[in-house]
Amino acid sequence: MKIDVFCHVTPPKFLKELEKRVAPEICKQLPCKFLPTLTDMPARFRIMDRVAGMVQVLTLTNPPIELLAEPKVAIELARIANDEMAELVEKNPDYFVGAVACLPMSDMDAALKEADRAIKELHHCGVQLFTHIMGKPLDSPEFMPLYDKMAEYDLPIWIHPFFQSVGVAKDSQKFDTYRVFAGEKDHAAEMERGSFLIASGTPSAMTRLIYGRIFDKHPNIKFITHHCGAYVPYFAGRIEMHYNMYQAREGIDHGFIRPILDYYKKFYGDTALHGNTSALMCGYAFFGASHMLFGTDMPFDAELGAWSTRKTVESIEKMQISEAEKKLIWEGNAKKLLRLPG
Repeated sequence: MKIDVFCHVTPPKFLKELEKRVAPEICKQLPCKFLPTLTDMPARFRIMDRVAGMVQVLTLTNPPIELLAEPKVAIELARIANDEMAELVEKNPDYFVGAVACLPMSDMDAALKEADRAIKELHHCGVQLFTHIMGKPLDSPEFMPLYDKMAEYDLPIWIHPFFQSVGVAKDSQKFDTYRVFAGEKDHAAEMERGSFLIASGTPSAMTRLIYGRIFDKHPNIKFITHHCGAYVPYFAGRIEMHYNMYQAREGIDHGFIRPILDYYKKFYGDTALHGNTSALMCGYAFFGASHMLFGTDMPFDAELGAWSTRKTVESIEKMQISEAEKKLIWEGNAKKLLRLPG
């Protein structure tokens, strides 16, 4: 079995409700307008059928729901999305083995209630957050009850990158110019935005969670990062260098109870590096096989998901690791983390 833990979906009923409740100019920018396999399940199944044993854990695609609508509407949309993802899993067990809850993070009381409902009633495998919440970093005090709750459930929190890093953009509380293909005349800016600026949110979020002492309070809490932790495995030496330099030259006492890199290694990384085996080996050297999971980022590619799936599968197959370790990445870690059968 190959369990894709980080692929994306815009359920069709949810999309119809979104189009009723959100401004048309925003709906025109949604990824599903350019990537139909986010919504078209039969087309999605045809792509999945090309890979033997492939199944998926569904996550609602970006943008964050709290940026799309006012809090009251976001609460309703989150419920609709979670209900429909549960329905997709129930009706298509040969393709979908679980779903991840979408939370209306603009209202924390509602988000906590929806997390409970999605996990207890809908049997979702965990919850998804983005790398900042309407411009607020993930170590903001109001988010701590969610970490308490997920530590108690012992289910993962998926972390998906989003465009603006904390403190970078004044309009980070607005949904603005998201489109996957923005049509900018400055093609270099588009490449920078798509390849680097989005991914940069992941190391930032990881660092905020570490310095927010989430792991000291909850040593066994679990976070799944997209794109294998982005730059973190590659820059591990630089992280350690800065940490030591701040202590030695600035006299900073960080107060951590473990070496700094041990905290970064507590995260899990998916394999959505789009065919780059050497980068996967870098992630493997950092996280270890027990903290890596098969993930494709489907359907974000020119072939509506076929390219990213094919390339990711090939890149894992080429990794110079044991078959037992590959099995952990393909399915073993996911089954354990998400408490999946078998």
